[in-house]
Amino acid sequence: MTLAAIPSPSQWVWHLGPVPIRAYALLIVTGIVIACVVTEYRLRERGAPRYAVLDLAVWAVPFGVVGARLYHVITSPEQYFGPGGEPLKVFQIWHGGLGIWGAISGGALGVWFACRQLKLPMRVVADAAAVGIPLAQAVGRLGNWFNNELYGGRTTLPWGLEVHQLAPGGDEPLRGPEGEPVLLEGLYHPTFLYELLWNVGVAVLVWQVGARLRLGAGRQFALYVAGYTAGRFWIEMLRIDDANTILGARVNVWVAALVFLAAVAYLVRVRGEQEYLLPAGEGGGYRVVTAAEYHQARAAAEGAPEPATTEAAPAAAEGEAAPAPAGGEAEAAPTVTAEPGGAPAGGEAEQASTSGQAEQAPVGGEADQTSTGGGAEPATGGAETTDGQVDDAPPADTDTTDTGSRAAAGRDEA
Repeated sequence: MTLAAIPSPSQWVWHLGPVPIRAYALLIVTGIVIACVVTEYRLRERGAPRYAVLDLAVWAVPFGVVGARLYHVITSPEQYFGPGGEPLKVFQIWHGGLGIWGAISGGALGVWFACRQLKLPMRVVADAAAVGIPLAQAVGRLGNWFNNELYGGRTTLPWGLEVHQLAPGGDEPLRGPEGEPVLLEGLYHPTFLYELLWNVGVAVLVWQVGARLRLGAGRQFALYVAGYTAGRFWIEMLRIDDANTILGARVNVWVAALVFLAAVAYLVRVRGEQEYLLPAGEGGGYRVVTAAEYHQARAAAEGAPEPATTEAAPAAAEGEAAPAPAGGEAEAAPTVTAEPGGAPAGGEAEQASTSGQAEQAPVGGEADQTSTGGGAEPATGGAETTDGQVDDAPPADTDTTDTGSRAAAGRDEA
C-alpha cells in the first residue's frame, strides 16, 4: 500500500478556442522572464546600460531554443529519422526534447552577436547571467513534470512519483473505461524535482560565492557550469527514458563529466576579480574596469560635495579671525581672548595684546596694533610684518597708551 507519493498532472494542455495553451511552453517562458529580470539587475550593478538584457535576449532566446532542439535531434535521431520515425516532429518542441547543452551553446552564440552590437564584454554578461540561468532551468523542469517525462527508476521512497501512461500524440493521458487516467505501475524517482532543487542550490551558490570571493573574468559562469554538471551527472544516471549510450553510459552522462572538467580547469587557471563597466568614450561601447575605478567614476559623476565655507566672525573667542577694518587691511587674531577697551571715534577695528590689557586705536587710525609683551606699537596704514612690526609707514598722529612696562628681557614677539 502506498502511503505517500507525488502525483503527476493529468492535464497539461488547455485550449483557447483553436489555440492550444501548453504548460510546458508557459513554464519555459516564465523561466526566461526570471532569468532576464535577475540578469538585468546584476548587469546594472556592474555598470551596464538599462534594459541591456532585452537586447541580449532578442538574440539569445531564439538561438538557445534552436540549439536546444538541434542537440536533442542529433543525440536522438532515431525518433525522427529511424524506422518508424516522423521527421516533421522535429519542429514539435512543445512535446519536450530541448537539450540544455544545446540551449547554453546556442544561447551563448546569440549573446556573442548581441555583445558585438552593443560593444559589451561577453565575460561580464556571462557572469551576470550565471544566477538567472539555473533559476530558469529550475522553472523549466516543472514543464517536464506536467508532460509526465524525465523520471527515474522505480522507488519505494515516500516522495516517489506517479506517472501517467500517455495517449497517442502525447497531449493527454491514456484513460480507462470510466475515463480515469491510467497510471504506470509503481512509483518512480522524480528526477525533475531533484534537478529543480539542485539548480536552485547552484543559483544560491553562484550568488553567494561570487559575491564573497568577488569572482570575475567569467569565473562565476564557470562556477555555475561546474555546479550544474556535477548534479546532472548523478541525476542523469537515475533516468530510465530512452537515450543513446556510449560504453554503457548515457550520452548526457559523458557530456556532463567532460563539461565539468572543463569548467573546473577554467576556474583553476583563470584569475580575476569581479569586473565593472564604464563608457568607453569615443566610438561608444564599454570598457572593463576594477571595482575601485568604477565606484570612483560613479562618485565623480554624481558630484563631490562642496567644501564647507566659513565666514570670519568677530574676534570674540580665542582663535577666531577679526573682521577686516575699513581701511581694507585684516590682521590675524591673537591666540588668547582679548578684553576690549573703549573704541575711539573713527577707530575701525581693535586688537588685544596677549598681556590681557586693552589698547585704544587712535583717531583716524586705519589698523590696530598687536603686542605680545604688553607694549603698544604704533598703528599705521601699512602692512604688518611677521614679527609684529610695521614697515616703512609714516607714523600716525596717535597717542598710544602703554599698558605696562616693557620687559627688559624675555619678551616674545608674534
